[in-house]
Amino acid sequence: MTLTSSSSRTTSALPPADDGAGGDVRRIGVDIGGTAIKYAVVDPVNGVTVGSLRRILTPNPATPDAVVAALGAALAELSTGPDGLDPRSPVGVGVPGIIDRGITRSAAHLDDSWLGMHAGRLLSTGLGRDVAVLNDADAAGLAEARFGAARGVGGTVLMITLGTGIGSALFHDGELLPNTELGHVDLDGRDVDGWAGASARVAEGLDWPTYTDRLQRYLDHLELLVSPDLIVLGGGISERHQHFLPHLELRARIVPAQLRNAAGIIGTARQAYLGRYVMH
Repeated sequence: MTLTSSSSRTTSALPPADDGAGGDVRRIGVDIGGTAIKYAVVDPVNGVTVGSLRRILTPNPATPDAVVAALGAALAELSTGPDGLDPRSPVGVGVPGIIDRGITRSAAHLDDSWLGMHAGRLLSTGLGRDVAVLNDADAAGLAEARFGAARGVGGTVLMITLGTGIGSALFHDGELLPNTELGHVDLDGRDVDGWAGASARVAEGLDWPTYTDRLQRYLDHLELLVSPDLIVLGGGISERHQHFLPHLELRARIVPAQLRNAAGIIGTARQAYLGRYVMH
């Protein structure tokens, strides 16, 4: 199953991206979510996906072996045809959890068997290529800081991704503080991940005003904690930001992610291009 990203930064063909020395700099970016795994070929120099943004369902249960098998089959498609990638081309993978020197320390939307596992080694061995692994929201934030809504923005920038759960990326003067996991703060005795994520709106049949009230309560709490100058809202729901973002009232400036749902994919591919195969 594939879908085409609506981002204006996506191109429709698969020409090799040239690094100026005749080399192919394209990388594959992967974003593992609780519901779906999204992936695409990326030009990491210009911050665009090349061709369609594809997706497969996340295995259930999402054990390490099941995820590696699903990814291996999916990525094999990208090595076919005259413009296909080298089957050993590096890959960047965003994981919904804390990644500490390559090791998975939390797995809110994956099987618990990920805990304590070196995700970098697992994926590299299973896929037969170099793999850069990092927190999925950190990947999206890095892409927005480099190519999107937070580009050139100083001060404190907070990115929040709203999907099956909630992810966060926190920057100060362009420097990432990794693995913040502000999508799991306790608010009124509940973990906000399952209360204010985009999936909660669908699961509970919430109308937009009710869901916006939840976001307002959550973002008010985050402002109290980190006092951001800019908040960037990403994840799949950012495609529909007109329904809720204009109704949020915060001290910080708040904007939708420019790269929309492709931000995490672009961010992971960029890490693979830079050769950052272990993220703290």
